[in-house]
Amino acid sequence: MSRDARWQALLELLVERGRLDVEEAAAELSVSAATIRRDFDQLAEQQMLVRTRGGAVVHGVSYELPLRYKTARHASEKQRIAKAVADLVAPGEAVGLTGGTTTTEVARALAVRSDLASGSPALTIVTNALNIANELAVRPQFKIVLTGGVARPQSYELVGPLADGVLGQITLDVAVLGVVALDVTHGAAATDEAEAAINRLLCERAERVIVAADSSKLGQRAFARICATKSVDTLVTDVAVSGDMVRRFEEAGVTVVAV
Repeated sequence: MSRDARWQALLELLVERGRLDVEEAAAELSVSAATIRRDFDQLAEQQMLVRTRGGAVVHGVSYELPLRYKTARHASEKQRIAKAVADLVAPGEAVGLTGGTTTTEVARALAVRSDLASGSPALTIVTNALNIANELAVRPQFKIVLTGGVARPQSYELVGPLADGVLGQITLDVAVLGVVALDVTHGAAATDEAEAAINRLLCERAERVIVAADSSKLGQRAFARICATKSVDTLVTDVAVSGDMVRRFEEAGVTVVAV
């Protein structure tokens, strides 16, 4: 296992459990305790965790795993969801993409669609995510509009009043939201209130709203609300979603696509 893969696994275990012992982590990852100690020390230097005697705990009460360490979570589900979302976008549309691992996969799925290989433009992509803009900027058939703002290192998203200014001047055909949580009663939510505010603006500027979320995020709540469930037109998720969950969203007026 490479160091990056090991760090990713350690951080995911830490987020899940809140605390890890060296011996426990070594057994989980089938490596030596000395390797885990070095990993904990190096991650502590980056302020990714807090070192304790014999182990580590998460860094702070509102710990958020940075995007670069989330990419392997539910990877196959996210890729299937992304393709299904991309298929809902028509050539020539203006598409808003929030940041996140699933929306990054949506951007990649749009980039390889053969019917979007040319056009003037084939799509207009509006995003506040630096990594998405970076990946799509090399596609000359796409018009890329990147909001201004202050970059959040956890998600590569631009937030704040500079981003508000751009979004207030445009209209979108569709907004694709990546969310931390989506609940029938409480709506879509993010961990950070500044990100939620930008995502909310994207929703308000769009004719229709698609939430791209694997089933682990459904029925969950998070700190910062993005929008009410009634503002969501389509939910694209994976086949692990329960029948009861699908029924509840459909009764709330959301079209559910499970892939």
